[in-house]
Amino acid sequence: MKKHVLILIIIFSASYQIVTAQFASQNMSLLSIWDDSANVIPEPVYGIRYQGCTGWADTSNGREYAAIGSSRPGTYIIEVTNPTVPVLRAYVPGIGNANKSIWHEFQTYGKYLYIVSDDGGPNTFQIADMSYLPDSVHLVRNDSSIFKRSHTIFIDGDKLYCGSVTGAGSPGASMAVYSLANPVTPQLLRRLNDDYPAISSVHDMFSRHDTVYASCGTQGLYIYKFNSNNTFTQRGNLPNPSGNYNHSSFLSDDGTVLINCDEVPAGIPVKLVDVTDVTNPGIYTTFVSNVGATPHNPYIKNGKAVIACYQDGVQIFNIDNPLNPFRIGYFDTHPQNISGYQSQAYQGCWGAYVNLPSGILLASDMQLGLFVLDTDTLLTSSSEKKQAKNSMSLFPNPSAKNISIYYESSKEFSAVISIIDVAGRKVFSSDENIKRGSNQLKVDISSYSPGIYALIITGNGETILSKKFIKN
Repeated sequence: MKKHVLILIIIFSASYQIVTAQFASQNMSLLSIWDDSANVIPEPVYGIRYQGCTGWADTSNGREYAAIGSSRPGTYIIEVTNPTVPVLRAYVPGIGNANKSIWHEFQTYGKYLYIVSDDGGPNTFQIADMSYLPDSVHLVRNDSSIFKRSHTIFIDGDKLYCGSVTGAGSPGASMAVYSLANPVTPQLLRRLNDDYPAISSVHDMFSRHDTVYASCGTQGLYIYKFNSNNTFTQRGNLPNPSGNYNHSSFLSDDGTVLINCDEVPAGIPVKLVDVTDVTNPGIYTTFVSNVGATPHNPYIKNGKAVIACYQDGVQIFNIDNPLNPFRIGYFDTHPQNISGYQSQAYQGCWGAYVNLPSGILLASDMQLGLFVLDTDTLLTSSSEKKQAKNSMSLFPNPSAKNISIYYESSKEFSAVISIIDVAGRKVFSSDENIKRGSNQLKVDISSYSPGIYALIITGNGETILSKKFIKN
């Protein structure tokens, strides 16, 4: 038991200063923050230090990694296998102007990480081989022979879609699609301009089974089919109100609902779009996290919308009923709002990643760095919950008064439920008869000092499950 307590003290001590920053949250908790404060200087226009992020899992050994872009400029590769102790494993330098980069976006394909930037001046398209981690990553492409700049990228099957491509090996394209038959040398298949020259730019795109949802800025949302003969055919479109800038989208698991975000002007609500018939899309409803906050990049997992918002962090909404979305959790990575939301452009959360096998969520904050977050079971599917032999959740977390402990067990046993503070002291202990199936216990924590605590379930002298919570 002493060994377990020592480990808890070390973890708590390393993260205690982070938690005392008092990030507002609901049903999500902070595991760690990573920031290279010594080398990442805010660029001078917006004060951006970090941009997009993604995740990658090494299936050969179960290790998990995050990639995040920086103004340095370049890309950091951080191991998050232990999400409470992120470890820098590699830095991939860009060739842009020092401390002036404001764009990086990423996608992975097999063992490769694809890195693009839309910064002016010197720039390249980069591909990194991640299979040498945790020791290093190897750049297998770092040139402009394919293209020099791309605003965004998306991979669907063996095709790489790039938005607003310019420079060097590319004649420029509102959107271009490349074959990844050779992953280190993508081959151009088609430019959208070749079939639809009236589209001036594609800011971002989502593709599934070669149906492409293209966010075309002030021209609105366009839906295309990328045909087997490598041509585009328009299927439908959803015009934007005058002045709105259609930024990005993501498709639901069943392919009937598209979540769509406008970046400009600030504070435009998120749209849930009915794409059951892609030739005639229509809006189910719109919603906001907080009035004035700007939704930037959306994602969907198991019927839950995860939205990275300027000034408002990571927001999670249940969209099972697209006519009635409701918020089920959030974590504000940008607590330094002073005078409202709209006065602070390009501040806060840029993007997120929700598909690591461990279930942790990665989020990139433009000023503060990489956030590693625990969403508990918010993004877990119903089938995954049923398959779990033993699982525990705490609600609410953080809490000021009470916590409710929910424990699913595959068998009956006698257990001790304990709560340990940051100093390793046991502040609560209760003998419980755990029954097979669902178990619930409520604990009054109103007298506890603010900080981090660990709730531990032990049986037969062994720790079975443990979970951290925050007392406000």
